[in-house]
Amino acid sequence: MTRIALVVRGGWDGHHPVEATELFVPFLRAQGFDVAIETDPQVYADADRLAATDLIVQCVTMSEISKEAVRGLRDAVAAGTGLAGWHGGIADSYRASSDYLQLVGGQFATHPSKHPDEVHGDQTDNYLDYTVELTDLGRSHEIMAGIDDFTLHTEQYWVLHDDLNDVLATTTHPVQPYHPWHRPIVSPAVWTRDWGRGRVFVATPGHSPDVLQDANVRTIIERGMLWAARTR
Repeated sequence: MTRIALVVRGGWDGHHPVEATELFVPFLRAQGFDVAIETDPQVYADADRLAATDLIVQCVTMSEISKEAVRGLRDAVAAGTGLAGWHGGIADSYRASSDYLQLVGGQFATHPSKHPDEVHGDQTDNYLDYTVELTDLGRSHEIMAGIDDFTLHTEQYWVLHDDLNDVLATTTHPVQPYHPWHRPIVSPAVWTRDWGRGRVFVATPGHSPDVLQDANVRTIIERGMLWAARTR
């Protein structure tokens, strides 16, 4: 039976929602998914459509969502529809909806900047060299198989999160004299989350298409989508 994937994309253009998701559409089709694309999260209020959907891939940064759509998304995942995404497209979506934040399990708080003497007023002010470190759980998980700790030069997400997440990789924000925190902060970088009969997958790297094409990042996201998808 052909599985159904629904790509929901939009929101802030700085995360290139069209270009970013188009990187993964051919992969999903090659894996046997029939892929549909929507640009309005109100599609989540269509219970019949979501019940027939095996995987939702969301790339909608910030934006707004109706209570009916959030309820539909939560109900669908609880019933077995998978939810997957990366960076702000899933971890910085619908900031005003606590019900959405609970479903996903992590909310973007900030991406620390460079030294004040090195900032220029554009997105690169927040591009840092940082390491994604696998947890013990991550080293034994199918999503991370064959992947070791790796470094990136991009936004390093600081994520507010809870203990329902199964964290597969973390990143540590160091103490800097120009930042106000006083000890290193460990933040999840890749996690999974069980929600009813459904699965949620989140990777925080993915600010721009070049990051998504990093071999480690792309492999993790591809595997994460397959892991999250309902198995019929």
